[in-house]
Amino acid sequence: MADSQARAVIIGGGVAGASVAYHLTQLGWSDIILADRAELTSGSTFHSAGLVGQLRSSVTLTRMMMYGVELYRRLAEETGADPGWHEAGSLRLASSAERIQELRRLSGWGKTFGLPLEIVSTSEALELFPLFDPTGVEGAAYLPTDGWLDPSGLTMALAAGARRRGARILTRTPVTGIHVNRGRVEGVETDQGDIQTEIVVNAGGMFANEIGRMAGVEVPVVPMSHQYLITKPIDGVRPDFPTMRDPDRLVYFREDAGGLVAGGYERDPAPWHVDTPIPQDFNHKLLAEDWERFEPLARGAFGLVPSLNDAEIVKMVNGPEAFTPDGEFILGESEVRGFFVAAGFCAHGIAGAGGVGKVMAEWIVDGEPEFDVWRMDIRRFGAQYRDREYAKVRAVEIYSTYYDIHYPGEERQAGRPLKTGTTYDRLGELGAEFGEKSGWERANWFRSNEDERLEALRPRGWSGQHWSTAIPAEHLATRERAGLFDETSFAKIEVRGPGACDLLQHLCANDVDRAAGAVVYTQMLNRRGGIESDVTVTRLAEDRFRIVTGTAFGNHDLGWIRKHLPDDGSVVAEDVTAKLGCIGLWGPRARDILSVVCDDDLSNEGFPYMAARNVTAAGVSCLALRVTYVGELGWELYPDMVDALPLWDALLGAGRDHGVVPAGYRAIDSLRLEKGYRTWGADITPEETPFEAGLGFAVRLNKDADFIGREALERRRAEGVRQKLCCLTLADPRAATLGNEPVRFGDDVVSRITTGGIGYSVGTSVAFAYLPPALAEVGTQLSVEVFGDWVEAEIAAEPLWDPSGARIRS
Repeated sequence: MADSQARAVIIGGGVAGASVAYHLTQLGWSDIILADRAELTSGSTFHSAGLVGQLRSSVTLTRMMMYGVELYRRLAEETGADPGWHEAGSLRLASSAERIQELRRLSGWGKTFGLPLEIVSTSEALELFPLFDPTGVEGAAYLPTDGWLDPSGLTMALAAGARRRGARILTRTPVTGIHVNRGRVEGVETDQGDIQTEIVVNAGGMFANEIGRMAGVEVPVVPMSHQYLITKPIDGVRPDFPTMRDPDRLVYFREDAGGLVAGGYERDPAPWHVDTPIPQDFNHKLLAEDWERFEPLARGAFGLVPSLNDAEIVKMVNGPEAFTPDGEFILGESEVRGFFVAAGFCAHGIAGAGGVGKVMAEWIVDGEPEFDVWRMDIRRFGAQYRDREYAKVRAVEIYSTYYDIHYPGEERQAGRPLKTGTTYDRLGELGAEFGEKSGWERANWFRSNEDERLEALRPRGWSGQHWSTAIPAEHLATRERAGLFDETSFAKIEVRGPGACDLLQHLCANDVDRAAGAVVYTQMLNRRGGIESDVTVTRLAEDRFRIVTGTAFGNHDLGWIRKHLPDDGSVVAEDVTAKLGCIGLWGPRARDILSVVCDDDLSNEGFPYMAARNVTAAGVSCLALRVTYVGELGWELYPDMVDALPLWDALLGAGRDHGVVPAGYRAIDSLRLEKGYRTWGADITPEETPFEAGLGFAVRLNKDADFIGREALERRRAEGVRQKLCCLTLADPRAATLGNEPVRFGDDVVSRITTGGIGYSVGTSVAFAYLPPALAEVGTQLSVEVFGDWVEAEIAAEPLWDPSGARIRS
């Protein structure tokens, strides 16, 4: 192949690469090349077990899987190549009371998508899969539209569809380099010649890390050995057997040519070639059988399906699969413009292939996908994942706990502690129960605040698992006196330069061109008017701004800003999170406490709400912002990181006579629920507009500067919104929702919960849900399914706490 050019080059001929090619051509891009180092499917695809389950842990992933099933049904007729789709359904067994609870939650979750999932008895499950031993099985979830397919057949069908629309597929063409100039892709090198292109898609599967490094991008995939066995035909096995999973035994099954495939996720996973390159000749190859490691899975599988004990095993398949440190896919555009990633499918690449191709093609062609894919966005990973050992231990933890029930509030343990503020040891001395987010250690609550008199407030069911009486104690203390919060993990971004104001006016829906010292709450929107970022912007000087956003969203928001930087170098965007501490002091006595250590004017007139001032507190210079995320009077104080500890100590000491308590993030969440403050990624996402989310007050359509999403908002305002985010109060004050529970009006499921929890000051269970405008009226009677029980609910006027806003402006 002589030197050539293409509109896009996809690296990797597995199912993901083929799907991206198929969907790009479907959107009209015919001048694309898919290049593979060997042959199609020669990496991990050919040895996949091929199971396809639709109901997943997030709304977006479930929608992607559902789209995949729709695609697989029609692919043979469309392309002439058979993907081997078997819509046999799926069974998920429950062998404990906890699993039955899980199935009830899954059932409710499925209703919100219109999926025909039902809870069936053990005897009904036996009719579908008669070979399992029912001993100890208490029931199952059955989804008739799930199934399985031939991974290689699917890949070939997708490739055939792409070829029909003009894509070129180059096998035995390894990519040996990627040209990057000034942060943008310009082409790739192959052993057959160079290809000029502005778009490169890394669909390299287990090779994705190596491919990413060619462009200077860290793709934290970790190859893991994954095993399953295949038997010869077994009496009683039928082609219409559903796939079957028993998470308590860590195993799964499907029919195969009259026999069974049986595999699972063992507790002692085996990472493979994490720190060293994968051998160049590892194409269409498997790893050596590891029966010793498979033995626990074999016991579970053979115990559940006794006929396996007498079955003849054809072979053990042991192949490397790319896992990620958080168990989610890695998708999207990296920090290198034009370099996209579609990798890390955690042994679910076959089920996810259709949705992955759709999302990636939309991202490339339109600049953003239809779905909210933040949980899969490559930008979620921080610089810590350049440490391959850290990525490995996190991925090992994900694999080894794959089938576990993960209760809300559960904290991962691998690779901790990684990032700590200067107050870390002091918080530990005060009894902090630490959690972790984006590598930062954070106090969830303080055991020193536990009060057995508040045990009656423990939420029912799963929400009460990782819970402490310290949470309501800290919540109530903040409402009644004051709480002191270490929020150092909050992401902090500085935008500076002569073009900084113009850039932020273009990005923000609110007007940030205010005087120095003004704090503005705003959203950054996409072209559809969806919310890409939810931030506060503080003007520090004519050409300098500080943006504060959630701990987990710093990389995302910084990436969004940098994506829109002007090419003339007039603006610099810098992550300053690690340079600055952040201490929040809130409550009715916050001013009294801060005044003990600060001589600056803290009066309402001298320091009004949504203002910023440089102050000195306990001898520490810091920027103080009069803002709140808990709905009380107070400040966020931003000292240099080295000064955060003395400032914390001084404020805690000054507050003793005023009843201050150290408080954690779990109290922040319950406090913000009562005040109606939104959470990005749940209550608000790139799929909802500020008008739908009740945030129209933060939009300035009439500001002088144009901004991204303005046209879409003007259209939406003229047409009327299609949904509204509403506050619901549940009749059972201890029935805490976790998110994604179905909401019913009469007999019809009309929505799902976004977030929820207990409001300890208002004395009720609080939840949010988007509802059609016709229903979005205060007083509308609804019901919410909480673990199989329908709980009455009512739309309430919000905010529930301090509706006039008098407390935060006092």
